[in-house]
Amino acid sequence: MYAKKVMIENETGLHARPASDFVNLAKNYSSKITIQNMDEEGSCKANAKSIVMLIAQGLCKGTTVEISAEGEDEQAAVEDLVALIQTKFGED
Repeated sequence: MYAKKVMIENETGLHARPASDFVNLAKNYSSKITIQNMDEEGSCKANAKSIVMLIAQGLCKGTTVEISAEGEDEQAAVEDLVALIQTKFGED
């Protein structure tokens, strides 16, 4: 398993369009990928390939998330998803 933490920095958080971009990228990998809100005590890991699960997390600007993956392409999956978040989904 490979995991990394990153802060959501775009103004609108992971609303529909960025969530869709995130899920579409996650689906390019065979690994099982999850995302978890690290700022909310007791939050559950959500399937990063499910837009419904991702939006249900309510991830807004300033939230720290942990992206983790398990599988043959786990490191590439996590690094690419973290990089996508760091681009602020092109909303700058």
